[in-house]
Amino acid sequence: VNPEDLYSKPEEIWQVYEALSKVPDGVFTVAAAFGNVHGVYQPGNVRLEPEILGNAQKYIAEKLGLPEGSKPVKFVFHGGSGSDLKDIRQSLEYGVVKMNIDTDTQWSYWSGIKDFEAKYRDYLQTQIGNPEGEAKPNKKYYD
Repeated sequence: VNPEDLYSKPEEIWQVYEALSKVPDGVFTVAAAFGNVHGVYQPGNVRLEPEILGNAQKYIAEKLGLPEGSKPVKFVFHGGSGSDLKDIRQSLEYGVVKMNIDTDTQWSYWSGIKDFEAKYRDYLQTQIGNPEGEAKPNKKYYD
């Protein structure tokens, strides 16, 4: 696969925008490919190019005859987990209105459970009975 084919081109984003704009009273977002991927990778393995979104905004604004600086497209940033803050801010400037961070959210959730379980392991094996005594209840640890 040619690496440049992994990224959306302004003409492709225009085609999607044009098609979705035909829906009466339609409100939509466009998930353009600008180097974003699902999951988390080592720094340097993913190269975001938010400028692609900015270039698409310019291209589509020209097609629509809108003033310079217009942002007719609302973008969704798929695969945002682990992204550099600079790239996030830049994508927001170019019209991102929604960012998916499921992998980061899943890890935060799992990490909290994992740490809690490790800390209170002996209190989470049964409903009654723990290191403080065989008749001691454990409900407060799993509530």
